Amino acid sequence: MLTFTSYTVENVRDPFGILSGKRYEFVINLDVPEDDELYEENGISARVIVKVEEEQTSIVSYDLLETTSGRILDFDMEEDEEAALVLFCTEHLPA
Repeated sequence: MLTFTSYTVENVRDPFGILSGKRYEFVINLDVPEDDELYEENGISARVIVKVEEEQTSIVSYDLLETTSGRILDFDMEEDEEAALVLFCTEHLPA
């Protein structure tokens, strides 16, 4: 089970107005147990782009990163982890 420890969120600007809905970029620090395959000694972060359209929030894309180096990790989250990520982002959208 993932634990979200801290995060930042920014509005993704669409200067040409070609994207539907609003986009936000979250960078979320994760606390991953040592026995999890995602575990990295230097920490794990998720960089997530979410789309909000008509009260629906969905993940457009995400990358898992080693926190200290920013190196992209070649892992995918499980469905329940992705669902938890969407819920976290939905609850922490800027007002």
